[in-house]
Amino acid sequence: MSSFIQLHLLTSYPPANLNRDDLGRPKTAMMGGVPRLRISSQSLKRAWRTSDGFKQALDAHVGVRTKSMGVEIYKQFIEKGVAHKKAIDWSQKIASQFGKLKTLSKKEKEHLKDLDDGEKKPKEMVELEVEQLVHFSQEEQDAINQLIVKLAETQSEPDKDDLGLLRKTHSAADIALFGRMLASSPAFNTEAAAQVAHAISVHKVAIEDDFFTAVDDLNNGEEDMGAGHMGETEFAAGLFYLYVCINKDLLIENLNNDIALANKTLAALIECATTIAPTGKQNSFASRARASYCLCEAGSQQPRSLSVAFLKPVSGDNLLNTAIESLDKTVKNMDAVYGDCADRRCSMNVLSGEGSLQAIIQCATQDD
Repeated sequence: MSSFIQLHLLTSYPPANLNRDDLGRPKTAMMGGVPRLRISSQSLKRAWRTSDGFKQALDAHVGVRTKSMGVEIYKQFIEKGVAHKKAIDWSQKIASQFGKLKTLSKKEKEHLKDLDDGEKKPKEMVELEVEQLVHFSQEEQDAINQLIVKLAETQSEPDKDDLGLLRKTHSAADIALFGRMLASSPAFNTEAAAQVAHAISVHKVAIEDDFFTAVDDLNNGEEDMGAGHMGETEFAAGLFYLYVCINKDLLIENLNNDIALANKTLAALIECATTIAPTGKQNSFASRARASYCLCEAGSQQPRSLSVAFLKPVSGDNLLNTAIESLDKTVKNMDAVYGDCADRRCSMNVLSGEGSLQAIIQCATQDD
């Protein structure tokens, strides 16, 4: 049976717009019959995996997610003196191993004939892009770079063996955690070891409007006393509950059974989840925050979120303390009804100054 690491975090954000919908408003959801603030799992995961802390902790074990690898390959060929036409052809052959490439229409290709080289090349680059985002492991990037050097030196076409660039086994921590889906090559997919819920405020919220103006520094006010710019943005403040579940056995398997790297990855994820805020509107609101409470649970029992603790919105003048009490009560009640829902637990509480981040990491990485 798989072993699971479950994280339950409470993080308070001041006025912010961390994760916007298509209208620029903070994302929301209805829960318990009232509107709540929401931060999507996609926003959280991107903030974590692209953070300096994640990259520094895992060094060479972080992949790259992009549609434009073919363009980067082309640039390397040109730098190594490969002719433009060959560079385009070889770059397409390499990039196409990772997914279907974009194509210009027949009309667009005909139009290329009427353009000079300066106008033509940017449009030709379109056909070097993969249609979907692809997550490249470091091993795959290394294989691509080695092939580029080989082809540039030999000036020969890549053969079938050269183009076997996809890797089933790799050491990319971000791919191991959050998965990879290749529609054209499903054998090389990676099932995500980490499941991240949307963070949700534990209380009812109201979205507020901020009307702002900017003053023109060179306007002396003699002719025009008006603002140089006017605008409006929307924001809200909230105490968020976040649930993360990691299948530790799957994480180890995804990392080619490297237990040390899996524990290093877990530690990096926990540190990022507790200390890294989404980047949305940070320059406007400086809404950086660290988790005020974190409960880590480890065991082989069936995982479960504790969001039911906040089905009834928290209220009062001490939201954080009340939310922690509600979480603790729900944990005890779950254990009473189902039996122990975890083999071991560890928590940290900024309000009381109890516990520590290192103790949480030790609980998660401890051998079962």
